[in-house]
Amino acid sequence: MTQLTDNPYGLAALWAQGDWVIKGVALLLLLMSVASWSVIIWRSLMLWRLRPANIASRDFWHAQSFAQGLQLLQPHNSASPYRMLAEEGQAAVDHHSLHKADLHGQLSLNDWLSACLRNAIDDNVQQLQRGLPVLASVGSTAPFIGLFGTVWGIYHALVSIGVSGQAGIDKVAGPVGEALIMTAVGLAVAIPAVLGYNALQRANKGVITRLNRFAHQLHAYFLTGAAPKASVSVLTTKQESA
Repeated sequence: MTQLTDNPYGLAALWAQGDWVIKGVALLLLLMSVASWSVIIWRSLMLWRLRPANIASRDFWHAQSFAQGLQLLQPHNSASPYRMLAEEGQAAVDHHSLHKADLHGQLSLNDWLSACLRNAIDDNVQQLQRGLPVLASVGSTAPFIGLFGTVWGIYHALVSIGVSGQAGIDKVAGPVGEALIMTAVGLAVAIPAVLGYNALQRANKGVITRLNRFAHQLHAYFLTGAAPKASVSVLTTKQESA
């Protein structure tokens, strides 16, 4: 423990010997790391909570009525995107039949229903993408911010060495090595952000695929009054094989 606290090199020495630029860069990287990990944990929990809703979306088509199907979706997650799609589709059908004098009344039910379901999916996609721009920004900028801290630290160290007139390797290695730590810190911040972004994007694509499939089934149901069992099985096979 004494060796760690008395270590003349490392983050503690870098912070103690660094100027306000180095300290500002270190604090910025710390904030970026906290922000990226917060987004990763938050979005991972949201996707985990969607798992019961994904199962309920399959059970929905085994219900004996539309109202019963909505009840199957409700207990799993009150904010289920599948329930929102179902309610949006029903509202679109009711609105189209009751407001034929409006401009959208000139559209066919097929076109109007497709547009409403597409808008509902777009809203859900926006919810799924929340926070991901933070990860993308951190992943792309953190290495360069760390590199800037390294360049500034090396410059500051070389100026100090030049003023003192001592240019031995023992005098150069310490300050320069401490400055290089900023590059490592920048990479340590960027790598989890990039990996988290890719993992969340992949998981979001799976949810979006299931939402599109569910919307396709709802579209056929509202137009024909029957669940498209045959087309559902074919579509599911194609999606799984892809």
